[in-house]
Amino acid sequence: MNSASQLNLYSVFSRNFPELESVLLTTDAGTVYTYRDAEHYSAQIANYLTELGLKRGDRVSAQVSKSPEALWLYLAVVRAGMVFHPLNIAYTDEELDFFLRDAAPAVLVCDSARSGALQVLCQGLGAPYLCTLDADRGGTLMQGAQQCSVIFDEVATNGSDLAALIYSSGTTGRPKGIMLSHRNLVENISVLVDYWGFGRDDCLLHALPIFHVHGLFVAVGCALMSGGSLRWLREFDAKSVMQNLRHSTAMMGVPTYYTRLLAEPGFTAQHCAPIRLFVSGSAPLLADTFVEFERRTGHRILERYGMTETGMNTSNPLRGERRVGTVGLPLPGVEVRICGADNQILEGKAVGGLQVRGANVFSGYWNMPEKTAADFTPDGFFITGDQACKDEKGYISIVGRSKDMVISGGLNVYPKEIELLLDELSGVKESAVIGLSDADFGEVVAAVVVLVDAASLSEEQVRGVMKARVANFKVPKRVFFVDELPRNAMGKVQKDILRKKYDSKAM
Repeated sequence: MNSASQLNLYSVFSRNFPELESVLLTTDAGTVYTYRDAEHYSAQIANYLTELGLKRGDRVSAQVSKSPEALWLYLAVVRAGMVFHPLNIAYTDEELDFFLRDAAPAVLVCDSARSGALQVLCQGLGAPYLCTLDADRGGTLMQGAQQCSVIFDEVATNGSDLAALIYSSGTTGRPKGIMLSHRNLVENISVLVDYWGFGRDDCLLHALPIFHVHGLFVAVGCALMSGGSLRWLREFDAKSVMQNLRHSTAMMGVPTYYTRLLAEPGFTAQHCAPIRLFVSGSAPLLADTFVEFERRTGHRILERYGMTETGMNTSNPLRGERRVGTVGLPLPGVEVRICGADNQILEGKAVGGLQVRGANVFSGYWNMPEKTAADFTPDGFFITGDQACKDEKGYISIVGRSKDMVISGGLNVYPKEIELLLDELSGVKESAVIGLSDADFGEVVAAVVVLVDAASLSEEQVRGVMKARVANFKVPKRVFFVDELPRNAMGKVQKDILRKKYDSKAM
């Protein structure tokens, strides 16, 4: 598909819609929405944003709770040729200051409870509009949209035009805006629908957040592109998931979801009787979880691998061997190679840097051309930063992360971002942030701190300050104080030593 051709993600979705009276979404409260509702509400919001003066390419930032209306907002933005910029609802005002300053949105949509503080922030940044959207449908966005027409002609966009801007913190501490085009999303979702066998008879249990690639593009995308339906849970709750599985045919989740289901004594194969597919991603799935889930339910979880920058790259097969400890085979249309430091392709089972190329790969980082150039090889492969190897059948295993990232409950935490904040604290000489294993979240964030002479800080004080500055999933769950950090001959902190020393002390 030519990236320069006209291509709007919503238009592709709508071509696959079933009869408009067909059910699209059923909430955990039992409220039912149809495809006609999606058409009408997204049209009204698109008209409202257009009447505010927004045009093709303008960014719409959204820090809102998961709700059907939040989904209509996403559809409206791409339908109108604007750029959707979802934000984690846990982000603090300090974190939002950077995201909004960098993305320069024309509109910020937030919960009414935060509108006062964020209105001041928007005024300081020169953002012209702030709208509110609450989980119960309240707020100025829907109030304004209700006055608008339910007819909206999709804006003609090129495949290379941006559909979404997603931020992922970088190892330098500065978050990077990842530019995803209409073509990136259409190509990747289309492949997944086919590879995972989604159709109009499918009902996907959706308990994921929708500020994240997994929940928004992969899960929602597979349902809309196949004309299926969603069982829409506001958040993950094991007992609610168990009740709703009987109404579903598929479920996507992070490994934490599966460990929490297994922690329920009453969870059995009977709950999973209608399910044809369980998918896990966003963090490594432990072999013990895979084996125990199969023992309890008879289902082998399908593990896949993706990134914000690329969407999905590899997957275990729908039909065929799902190999425990692997993320499967390259998806159709995605080239995967394992290279040494000089970009030379490694053969056999050698461990090296994983690189990918395909229509799914993003176009670059927002306002960071140098970083974009550094993360691509001369022949166009994206350097993922993950260390991997492949077995004799071509199945890929992720064995490490050269970018030092911590994945906690499926959410990415970059140590450098947290270290910079810790090092600003009075009394802190230096710090090292690491991930420690955790049965529930996979990993939790921990900090190893060196204090200046005579300084006195407690674990509770450090955690208290950090809670005010970053989202809760980034706050160190443990803080260890040491006289000095271990370093190699080149002066680099040896985090592997710290992980080995403190891993047994994780919460």
